[in-house]
Amino acid sequence: MAATVPLSLPDATALKLRAVHRAASELRRGTPVLMTGTEPLVLLPAETAGARGLAEFAAIAVGPAMLLLASVRAAGVLHTPIDSDQSVQAIHLTDSLFAPESLSSLADPTAEQLLPEPPVRVDAPPSASAALALTKLARLLPAVVAAPVRADIAACAGGDAARLGLLSVSVDDVLSYPLSMAVNIVRVAEAAVPLEGAADARVVAFRAPDSGIEHLAILVGKPETVEAPLVRLHSECFTGDLLGSLRCDCGPQLRGAIARMAEEGAGVLLYLAQEGRGIGLVNKLRAYALQDSGLDTLDANRALGWGGDERNYLVAATMLGELGIGRLRLLTNNPDKMAALAACGVDVAGRVAHVMAPNGVNDGYLATKNARFGHMLP
Repeated sequence: MAATVPLSLPDATALKLRAVHRAASELRRGTPVLMTGTEPLVLLPAETAGARGLAEFAAIAVGPAMLLLASVRAAGVLHTPIDSDQSVQAIHLTDSLFAPESLSSLADPTAEQLLPEPPVRVDAPPSASAALALTKLARLLPAVVAAPVRADIAACAGGDAARLGLLSVSVDDVLSYPLSMAVNIVRVAEAAVPLEGAADARVVAFRAPDSGIEHLAILVGKPETVEAPLVRLHSECFTGDLLGSLRCDCGPQLRGAIARMAEEGAGVLLYLAQEGRGIGLVNKLRAYALQDSGLDTLDANRALGWGGDERNYLVAATMLGELGIGRLRLLTNNPDKMAALAACGVDVAGRVAHVMAPNGVNDGYLATKNARFGHMLP
């Protein structure tokens, strides 16, 4: 008889991370999720809301449904300035607005604007910020349909919860997720990968727990043996790094950083899965469309409901710790990266400028980085 394998139960942190990831996956599928707290809500992203998801939502909701939006997006929808300290606003969803086409118009400024009636603002629930944060973790537009939940569903005592397969996640777990995910990232693989311009290179892969998100560290030479090696934090950019897009300076910065490290004989480039300053590739493409209509990088992100920069540099600090690098020189033009690493306990010995010349297409983009993001550009 085979030996019995002892049952190993996940710890509390693992369970919380798992709950958040499962909830985010359900939202991407267009399936409602229960968010528990002082006032439980049923949530459904506007971007993935279809007829089936809306029907399931209506079956477990009580009271009128609302659409939660970031304040900047809400101001665009309501065609009026919003003078409020609240970061999230709520729009009342009448029967005609409670439909996939109307929700798309309300959520996405790049979509065709087809609204059967003017939207009306209502009070947002206390957990509105957590609801939008969960939608952002799913890399969806930060616009979510919400409503109070039937009492039997909220208490998980009714048969409907099991029948609908309703997943739940707590407000506290959603809000604590960025910190928990970053400090629990694990090193999973390593291989020598000779690069053009840096033959002595290795790639180390890190993975966020219970998640498909993976970050990479490109090591040139043996930076762990250098007192303060050259380090760059590089957010992945599919369009710039792989396709050679002229809209940004990411591709030249990536290749230039590796070449600079090869010249010095050692260095680390952290290739972080934080596309578009943390909003994801699809939303970055939406932001590009808004830029083509006249907005700059910052305002385009905000018009979509995102912040100007949604990146989490605690991930980078954790990776550096795993690589044995506690003191470094940072290859960057962005003072926020220096401050963020320092706040995470990393000893930033100095800054090395990393300026790429404009190419005739990205001139305005670089000017915005300088004027509005505070990048140190000439």
